[in-house]
Amino acid sequence: MAKRTKPQHREIRTLRVLGSKRISPNVLRITAGGAGLEGFTAMGYDQWFRMFLPRPGQADLKLPTATSNLWYAQYLMTGKESRPTVRNYTIREFRAIGVTGPEFDIDFVIHDGGTPASDWATAAAPGDEFAILDEGLIYEPGLAKGFQLLVGDESALPAIAGVLAAAPQDMRGEVFIEIPHADDRQDLGEPEGVTVHWLPRADPHDRPGPLVLETVKVAQFPETPGYAYVAGESELATGLRRHLVGERGMNKQAVSFTGYWRFGKSQG
Repeated sequence: MAKRTKPQHREIRTLRVLGSKRISPNVLRITAGGAGLEGFTAMGYDQWFRMFLPRPGQADLKLPTATSNLWYAQYLMTGKESRPTVRNYTIREFRAIGVTGPEFDIDFVIHDGGTPASDWATAAAPGDEFAILDEGLIYEPGLAKGFQLLVGDESALPAIAGVLAAAPQDMRGEVFIEIPHADDRQDLGEPEGVTVHWLPRADPHDRPGPLVLETVKVAQFPETPGYAYVAGESELATGLRRHLVGERGMNKQAVSFTGYWRFGKSQG
């Protein structure tokens, strides 16, 4: 796996919800800010963070105080009834100057039947508090040479959008994004040399991942990708990485991949 870029300084920051809006049938966007975002270093691309959410009925967040890898051990030592829910999310767009100061958007996929994070996002109101711990980048700009391949399901859409927003205008590549519904497409403002392929599932309830995985396996590219970024459901990420290295001849170090969630496990 390619080396990941970590932030120089990490701290758990408490933020508050500024607003929310449904931007497509399956995506809800939360805008967050507050004093806790002052001094935050925006890295662009697919910058991601641990998100600490209150459990239903929980009035106050009981947060870890450690910010290194020790935060998780501290988290596990907190009783299950009082520890927050933790999920991983990506900054969709950061604005240094927002309505009340620095702010950023977080896109949530809203799942049928509900999940802890999507339920929280659906009910979130201005002023509601949560916390984040910055984790940096998985996409490696320093490795992104030549023709690039970006692949993901709907959970990776914010990350891919962030990569394209930060990419140089001479970037060349192809992007494959699987989404539940055709109306979940977004304007990504991709560079002229990048082609985006949207892959709506025939049934929005079908398992995410197989459609985009099989599509990329048979796709013909104008040249062998020099760098690939794959994110989303765990089997999609690992399966496509095996294909790119074993059948396309890509160097392992030129493939950045991450499994955001695992099918059959709680996500969102």
